Amino acid sequence: KSPGLDSYKTHERMSTVNIYQISWLSLLQWSLNGTLIDLGNDYRRHMSGGSLIISNLDKDQDTGVYQCTAFNAWGSILSRRASLQFAYLDNFKTQTVRSAVNVREGQGVVLLCGPPLHSGELTFAWIFNEYPNFIQQDSRRFISQETGSLYIAKVEPSDVGNYTCVVNNTVTREKVLSSPTPLVLRNDGVMGEYEPKIEVHFPDSVPAAKESAVKLECFALGNPVPEISWRRTSGIPFPSKVKMKNSNAVLEIPNFQQEDAGTYECMAENRRGKNAARGRISFHAKPHWLQTMADTALSIEESLFWECKANGKPKPSYSWLKNGDTVTPEGRVQIENGALSIAALNLSDSGMYQCVAENKHGIIYSSAQLMVLASPPSFAKSPLRAVLKARSGSEVTLECKPQASPPAISLWKKGNEILQRTERITLLPNGTLKIANVTKRDAASYTCVAKNQFGTASTTGRLLITEPTRITMRPTNMEIIVGESIVLPCQIACDPALDVSFSWAFNGQLIDFQRDSDHFERTISGDLMIRNIQLNHGGKYVCVIDTDVESLSTSAILVVKGPPGPPDKVAVEEITDSTAQISWTPGRDNGSPITGYIIQARTPFTVGWQAVDTVPEVVNGNMLTAAVVGLNAWVEYEFRVVARNAVGLGEPSPASAKTRTEDAIPDTAPTDVGGGGGTKSELVITWEPVPEELQNGEGFGYIIAFRPVGTVTWTRAVISTPGVARYVFRNDTIPPFSPFDVKVGAYNNRGEGPFSSIGTVFSAEEVPSVAPKRVRTRSVSAVQIEVIWEALPIVYWEDDTKPDTVGKVRISGNYTLVNITGLKANTVYYLSVAAFNTAGPGPQSAPINSTTKKPPPDRAPLNIQWTMIGSTLTLHWDPVVAVETESKVTGYLVGPDSLTILTNKTTAELSLSANDNYLIQIKAMSEGGEGVGSEPIHIHKLSECTPSASAHCTSPQSSSARCSAPPGDV
Repeated sequence: KSPGLDSYKTHERMSTVNIYQISWLSLLQWSLNGTLIDLGNDYRRHMSGGSLIISNLDKDQDTGVYQCTAFNAWGSILSRRASLQFAYLDNFKTQTVRSAVNVREGQGVVLLCGPPLHSGELTFAWIFNEYPNFIQQDSRRFISQETGSLYIAKVEPSDVGNYTCVVNNTVTREKVLSSPTPLVLRNDGVMGEYEPKIEVHFPDSVPAAKESAVKLECFALGNPVPEISWRRTSGIPFPSKVKMKNSNAVLEIPNFQQEDAGTYECMAENRRGKNAARGRISFHAKPHWLQTMADTALSIEESLFWECKANGKPKPSYSWLKNGDTVTPEGRVQIENGALSIAALNLSDSGMYQCVAENKHGIIYSSAQLMVLASPPSFAKSPLRAVLKARSGSEVTLECKPQASPPAISLWKKGNEILQRTERITLLPNGTLKIANVTKRDAASYTCVAKNQFGTASTTGRLLITEPTRITMRPTNMEIIVGESIVLPCQIACDPALDVSFSWAFNGQLIDFQRDSDHFERTISGDLMIRNIQLNHGGKYVCVIDTDVESLSTSAILVVKGPPGPPDKVAVEEITDSTAQISWTPGRDNGSPITGYIIQARTPFTVGWQAVDTVPEVVNGNMLTAAVVGLNAWVEYEFRVVARNAVGLGEPSPASAKTRTEDAIPDTAPTDVGGGGGTKSELVITWEPVPEELQNGEGFGYIIAFRPVGTVTWTRAVISTPGVARYVFRNDTIPPFSPFDVKVGAYNNRGEGPFSSIGTVFSAEEVPSVAPKRVRTRSVSAVQIEVIWEALPIVYWEDDTKPDTVGKVRISGNYTLVNITGLKANTVYYLSVAAFNTAGPGPQSAPINSTTKKPPPDRAPLNIQWTMIGSTLTLHWDPVVAVETESKVTGYLVGPDSLTILTNKTTAELSLSANDNYLIQIKAMSEGGEGVGSEPIHIHKLSECTPSASAHCTSPQSSSARCSAPPGDV
């Protein structure tokens, strides 16, 4: 089975060649021309890893055919042969001047090269007169790479001169030159015209190997110079791979294949005539295997038949090798074409065999090992099972398969009794025992005894007969809702001697309980529990019960019902300004018939999907189309459909393509029409803009109509901006604060829509013309001044305008007093008063001044003591004394916000509720306002009062409790 060797060509200057490398773990030998190479006594040759390495090559000693032999304990085989040749190129025999060639002008001539002795492929060129003036080939001159000769179809005066042939060896790259050949013109006239004469042509029969490159040469002498053409006599045109070179003198066929074989014709033609040369190219191929043999092990006395077949052209011949030696047919051994047969094998026939197929293009080898076996019977690899179980009533098969060469003769025993063939017992020639319709009486020990000429062996097993297994509880076909859980029962009654296993299959695939543990669980008894059933769990469930002797199964169909699947292909078939005809295809009903559909819509103005009104109002499950009504005009809609069944609502369909309703005249009027205010001679009208989804088309705008109350004629104005919500009409004739009837309508490119209801709007007021009189002020505290004035006969109303200048205070309504707060203490302020309305402020009063009070003391009362008797809290503290820059203390503010008292003393009593919590503070009071508050005292619910380190409580059951402590928590 070794790979083959290739042919090698080298030259004498090479020093080393690596012939072949083989990677078998075996011993190797090399031979040259059939003689074993003694590597031990050869300093130039040695092996490395199976490779034969030759140093300092010698043409005389190393030329020839090499072959490797690999051998081990099982035999030996030969590799393919490798041929080693040496390329060389001798000099021309003579270097004297060659005889002159005399030729008439117009005549053709052939100058011979006559290459010297050589080995290896040659190429040829010619020099005219002197180097490096090489002859350039054209339609008149041709150099044959087969013969090396120079052909001139028609000699011209310019051809006179010396011609030298140059020979190159492509392997050694050596070059030799011939002696010059003079070409001389004769003086006896010019040669007349004549028909072509083919001087270079290919053989009548050209063998070509598969995948080789074929080159055919054809050149003719003639006057005028002939033209060369090629064709196939079959008429089949040349494939594109065929190339013509040197003015068609060379036809090249690369990668030659079977279909390229045939007769080729070269045609040379001029005006004097034509000539042709033909030759047949035949397809040749080296052998390749169609059939080979394989390693074979046979018992002694058996027969061997090996056949190998190879294809090739010419048809290959066959030979056989055993351990590297030729097999000669005689007696038991016969060879016919590629077939080898050996009758009555004996041990000496063991070994390595090779089939060899060969033709003139190559040789191939196929290798195989023959093992001839001779051994006594053995059951080491195929003993009977110690215990074999069989169901009562079944057929039992006991196989007797000993290893033996030659095959052993077998017999069966039941106990010590030799079994004979009966109606129920069958003894097959291969040693197999069959017992039909077994019963309890067949339970026993069975022994197979095997014997051949080398010995005897036996194997024994016990046959146990069991009762049939029965399925006592089977799963039944069921319908179930998605999300529920069920148990599919699978219970059996069986012989206690049997080992039992349960498995479940779903739709033909075994359930992997570890991978699918989220939904499937198998109980110890064999039942199948399915939790949280999904739609994809619907199908066929099979419980499989396997025992030692039989396999049973039972099945059930589980139908899972769920909400419908999403409908599909929702499309808008027809659309108007307020309706759309919708169609769809149904989704899966998921086990429960579809009872109805809900159509939903979405626009850029809605939040999510909204159910829409349809005609009919209820879309039943048999309908696949419905009309949607109540749509807004000129709005882009998407629609989707949701199906329902008895289980519930399903998933929505994909959305339809976006479709816009047709435009229409506006049908919605602006709302909240009002207005008023503004500056003198203005009528300000306002309204709530119509939402974009209700504008019904492009070119949307507003029509404002108004008239003085009590008149008939309306004045109209148009605003073309949809987002505007205010219109101001200016006219000097408008009286101030006069009532107007006002209404606002909408329009678009389709026309005018409805107007709003009529509202009353007053024109702008005039600015007050008189300043308030009798303005008086009073300093209230360090941060507050009170201002008082006399009212004007002006109508006031609420105005949410905020002051935009620091120092201004604006009050709305007909008030004549205001407190200004947030002022600095002990500071002089100047104040004036002006009336205002929606038209603006009037003239200011003459300014008057007022000084704020000194600030209150910035110290809190100190040394606070308090006593609690029952619900009465008594407090004592030190007085607060004001300094010169502070307002004098006029009293104290005591208590929480809900019970605050004012006292001019430094003591106070408070009555507290037992169920409330209190936070008590004391502040000094003065003309400048409240002083700083004391540290707060926290009084918790008296009902929860408990003794502590800072307070004393008498019995909580008594009608009064006394607690005393400094400020803090009680």
